[in-house]
Amino acid sequence: MKTFILVHGSWHSSWNWHKVMPILKHKGHKAIAIDLPGMGRDKTPIQEVKMETTVDKICQLIDAIEGEVILVGHSKNGIMISQVAEYRPKKVEKLIYLAAYLIPNGKTQTEYSALDTTGVLKPFVTQYPDLKAHTLQAEIYKEGLYHDCNDDITELAKLLLSHEPVESGITPLQLTDENYGSIPRFYIECTEDKAVTPYIQKKMYTDTPCEKIYSMATSHSPFFSKPDELVDILCDISTL
Repeated sequence: MKTFILVHGSWHSSWNWHKVMPILKHKGHKAIAIDLPGMGRDKTPIQEVKMETTVDKICQLIDAIEGEVILVGHSKNGIMISQVAEYRPKKVEKLIYLAAYLIPNGKTQTEYSALDTTGVLKPFVTQYPDLKAHTLQAEIYKEGLYHDCNDDITELAKLLLSHEPVESGITPLQLTDENYGSIPRFYIECTEDKAVTPYIQKKMYTDTPCEKIYSMATSHSPFFSKPDELVDILCDISTL
């Protein structure tokens, strides 16, 4: 049995994983989906959310678990699992990046996002400087995030998506070969992704090589559109 910690991406929360978790559990694993600070059921005021406090919440969760964990990060919050791995290298067995930002030491998520010029989301992001946050306009949800998902997912997103803190995206990662670099990395690319495009996914896993690359012919949200296939990949990685 492995313990998977599932970390959602921008604007989302732990509900992302509601299809994945029972399948993982049915296969004998433990799965924990976390609401990052200011997201989902975590009521931290969004303007107070920092990368440091977000990483600390994940570290506290890991510290309370016996044995090692496998961290799965989606989208922007690949940066979180990377930084957590730096601080808890003896607790993290593997890192899995799901269409996620895999950023090298000293770089920021925003720097790599700026290179992704063909994604469809950026014109639909509304900035809220007073809150130090942004949000995604609902009219792009289906095309940008869920084009291969059932319509009920888009309707749920209209009720559940929230603001995203800005600070973490402009905070350089602090990673070392001794800690972060000692943990095996795996990448799951989504080849029909319109949010984090295949171009930038490939650039990231080329700049920061991984043990193995898996491909899924899905949108940015395979946990909704192909949860069984995604879990098969997660389970395969768990055996390596």
